[in-house]
Amino acid sequence: MGKLKSYQEQLQDIVEKGINAAEEQQKKLASKPFDYAEKLESEVREYSVKTLRTRYDGYSESLFEQLRSLNSRFNGFAADLVAKLEKEAAEGAEAVSEAAEEVSEAAETAKKSVEAKKPAARKTTAKKSTAKKSTASA
Repeated sequence: MGKLKSYQEQLQDIVEKGINAAEEQQKKLASKPFDYAEKLESEVREYSVKTLRTRYDGYSESLFEQLRSLNSRFNGFAADLVAKLEKEAAEGAEAVSEAAEEVSEAAETAKKSVEAKKPAARKTTAKKSTAKKSTASA
């Protein structure tokens, strides 16, 4: 029975240590909001409402100035990008125009070549018909 009593005491001691540790943790957790509230209360007493408003307005103004500056920088970046894209598009359009001119010139050359061959064929046909007419008259 001595061993059972020893186990019982050990078990109670373990449970007691667990309860103490839980209580200590609970006190630490519970004290956090009160610590913050006390700190806030002391800081609030240091400032008047006007001072708080001035600080708030200053922070707010600073924030919006930074946003405007960021927007200005973004605008510059976008303008540079658009200019670059327009330049590339103009260069591409110029290249297409030059290629179209070359194709047009080649087509014109081919057309002239074909036309040069057509009149020769017509003259030959015209000579034959003149020859036939003179043979028929004789």
